[in-house]
Amino acid sequence: MKLQQFLDHHGVGRNPFAEEDAQTDPVFKEFCIASTYHPAWDKVYGDPNEPATSIVFGEKGSGKTAMRLQISRHIEEFNRKNTEKRLFLIHYDDFNPFLDRFRGALRMRSRRADKVLSEWKLWDHMDAILNLGVTGLIDEILQGKRSTTTMNEIAADKIDLLDRHQARDLLLLAAFYDQSIAETFRGRWRKLCKRLRFSTWRSKWQMAVGVLGTLAVIAMMAVLVYQGNSASVAKIWYVFAGLFVGAWAPYAYLFGKRCLLARSVVKNVRVGNHETSAMRKTMMHFTSTDLEGQPIPNKERTDDRYELLMKLQGILDTLGYTGIIVLVDRLDEPHLVNGSAELMKALLWPMLDNKFLKHPGLGIKLMLPIELTRFIDREERDFFQRARLDKQNMISSFEWTGEALFDVANARLLACSQEGRQPSLRDFFDDSITDQRLIEVLRALRVPRHLFKFLYRLVVAHCNAYTEDAPVWQIPTATLESTLALQLRDQDAFDRGLGAG
Repeated sequence: MKLQQFLDHHGVGRNPFAEEDAQTDPVFKEFCIASTYHPAWDKVYGDPNEPATSIVFGEKGSGKTAMRLQISRHIEEFNRKNTEKRLFLIHYDDFNPFLDRFRGALRMRSRRADKVLSEWKLWDHMDAILNLGVTGLIDEILQGKRSTTTMNEIAADKIDLLDRHQARDLLLLAAFYDQSIAETFRGRWRKLCKRLRFSTWRSKWQMAVGVLGTLAVIAMMAVLVYQGNSASVAKIWYVFAGLFVGAWAPYAYLFGKRCLLARSVVKNVRVGNHETSAMRKTMMHFTSTDLEGQPIPNKERTDDRYELLMKLQGILDTLGYTGIIVLVDRLDEPHLVNGSAELMKALLWPMLDNKFLKHPGLGIKLMLPIELTRFIDREERDFFQRARLDKQNMISSFEWTGEALFDVANARLLACSQEGRQPSLRDFFDDSITDQRLIEVLRALRVPRHLFKFLYRLVVAHCNAYTEDAPVWQIPTATLESTLALQLRDQDAFDRGLGAG
């Protein structure tokens, strides 16, 4: 008996349980993303008019990534309806590039993951978030299209509303955090400068003095030689040398200062990929007045990062974005972490800081592995005073009831239904299987991913047990119970880290 034959009989056009990952699940993305929610949805999503932090702990397959995608979709819809009060969205879910650069910047003798991550601080998270936000913003300004990391859209006329100070702030942020690999760093910065109509000629006076001084020295020497006083030129060469050095002294001083500044920025933005020479050349375009009193991420502290974050928020406010939402997910996937709970803790814990999580206009949505909850239970008073988890809309266990999983299964069946049909999961099973027993079976599966694995395996096992000439359209009790036993065995192995789930 063919699988599709069984599904067609029940009015299902395609298998709704074949996919297990929300990021690659067409049924979820096309249909269920706007209609199927976890009971805790409202608490996690919150009110988009007042961005707030939420922390969710859930086991693998519980739907954390699905909720992240749903939040993203809802924010896009909110932005379309509220063009003057939108939310700037940042997806902070790929840690590998930042961890690779961070490891290279440390230059530690030991390359052990625990040693590397023990050096990871809150300002590294802030640099990474600024990195994603600034790069995405500049992509949208220069290319006029949505960035893959921010998924926002900016109208061209809004960019012209930025004043000179905001243009300078954006160019400073670009110098520190723009990490685009589509163009050269210097070429992209110049394009941004041109788009913002930011004049840099005032920063050229030191070079102009040097060039003019050099030309004056050459002219004086040429006049003396022309007048036949070559011997005089030789006698007073030190005068010309002094004039030459004096002409270039302001530029040399500026060059030295910018070299030191560029080196300190590259050293302390440990998740960046800029080179000192490119950074120095860019910083040469700013006057001393432009840089006076400005926050620069050249120290190991969060103070400058908070000020730079506020500058980004000020720019975004002018562009029509009154808040920022950062979606944090897939903490267990980086190769440096490799699923280790201890290494996940080392990476995450610096971010659990109430000042950062409650920063005005910023909402951090953290989708975290359930394994981290045991570390929280062991923490002492200082940690809770710093993190204030009681104020962060925390969900300590992203659980699903049997009834909720039953609704999820039915929603997917309806999404894949043939025209005019309304299939139900109940129709798949023999009448000898009571509704109560079916709910108990689903409750044992715990999470949507296990549900999809089980139902796919169950339908395949049932179809393999009968021929096309003598089909059976309801799954009997024996097949249900034997398949459930296999599924629970695999779940137990997965929970102990011995299986693929």
